[in-house]
Amino acid sequence: MNKTLIKRISIAALALLILAIIIIPKLKSKVEGNGSAPMARGGVIPVTIKIIGPEDFVTNLNVSGSVIGNEEVQLRTETSGKVISIAFKEGAKVNKGDLLVKVNDADLQAQLRKSEIVKKDASEKEYRQRILLSKNGISKETYETAVNDLDASIADIENIKAQIAKTEIRAPFAGTIGLRYISEGSYVTPSTQIASLQSANPIKVDFSIPQRFANEISVGNFVQIKTASGKVFSAKVYALEPKVDPSTRALQVRAICNNDRGELIPGSYVGVEVNLNSVKNAIIIPSQSLALDISGERVFVYKNGIAAPVKVESGIRTESDVQITKGISMGDSVITSGIMQLRPRAKVKVQSIEK
Repeated sequence: MNKTLIKRISIAALALLILAIIIIPKLKSKVEGNGSAPMARGGVIPVTIKIIGPEDFVTNLNVSGSVIGNEEVQLRTETSGKVISIAFKEGAKVNKGDLLVKVNDADLQAQLRKSEIVKKDASEKEYRQRILLSKNGISKETYETAVNDLDASIADIENIKAQIAKTEIRAPFAGTIGLRYISEGSYVTPSTQIASLQSANPIKVDFSIPQRFANEISVGNFVQIKTASGKVFSAKVYALEPKVDPSTRALQVRAICNNDRGELIPGSYVGVEVNLNSVKNAIIIPSQSLALDISGERVFVYKNGIAAPVKVESGIRTESDVQITKGISMGDSVITSGIMQLRPRAKVKVQSIEK
């Protein structure tokens, strides 16, 4: 075999290899294409439709919230001194006005006794001066001096009693005492934390909603509270901040909830489901059915094998659905798939009907 023949065979083999590289992928693609779903013939686009019927449309928003007590206070004394009595037990329930802590007031009690003696003397002197004045035995100015002395002694007693009251810590409302951080004999100041007092029935729940929903919630709305353990409670919105927080662009909302069993604990995290809006007998379509163009919003309606564009106006939206307020009616067949392929009066074929 000469060199010329070998060269010809090599060129032929190379040509066959190139043809194989070009043709085999096309044949493979054709085979795979024959195994896939058949495309509609004659330019007809297969679509899914939804026949419009009346639906109740509820817009829910899920956010996180925090449980806070109906009333809450950190117990601290108004004056400095040594604690001589602790009249509560940790975790116990107390009534409004109950004495909880007493600070030493021996010096104030001594001042009070002295002031009461001064008041007694001033009162007797005022009485004698009044009798003399009635008999013109003294001048009116002399009597007024006695009256002023009596008034001053009364004011001194009231001042001392106010100081004594500051040595007592009484429950400002009925609730449950937390852990205490002092013992009898401790020296306390106004900055010393003694314990906390919580009123947890009813309970309050704080949460925030994005500003775009600010106009869709109001006092009186009900929300669902879900704890980490899965228990669900109903709470009523009773207060809203008058402005949106500029740092978070959210509106602060507060709801109140019955807590007879004490299952909601102040400071705990809860999930909050907010029912922002509810529309009866609404026209609802899937979000992907709504298209936007320079003329506004539109949908395609199936009519005798044709995709007919219809201009519409939308209302409330969720991630998956849109309420249509104008443009289509009950009984219309709205196309819900293949929207990107559709053109006005395009031929379509219904493959399935969405429920």
